[in-house]
Amino acid sequence: MLKFTIHYGLHFGLPLVIALIFYRKQWLKMYCIMLAAFIIDLDHLLANPIFDANRCSINYHPLHSYYAITVYFFLLWKKPTRVFALGLLAHIVSDSVDCLFI
Repeated sequence: MLKFTIHYGLHFGLPLVIALIFYRKQWLKMYCIMLAAFIIDLDHLLANPIFDANRCSINYHPLHSYYAITVYFFLLWKKPTRVFALGLLAHIVSDSVDCLFI
């Protein structure tokens, strides 16, 4: 239960904190854009089984690979992709913390 709470607390809480600190005037819009980064979890559909509580997503799924994470960092440099990139990286951080429990 602790793992679940921390995992999803970070998934939803970390983007919220980022939005409230850095995008105070448009926090809701930016929060929603960062939550849209959950789309990278579609790569879980390629795994068998789709969900495994004892599997670390980092560098297992294609959109959670070190190569993809490098691309997410590069997306931070361009203003049009910055907020989405923050969401992607917040997602990766959340999944990384989850890996510590395995």
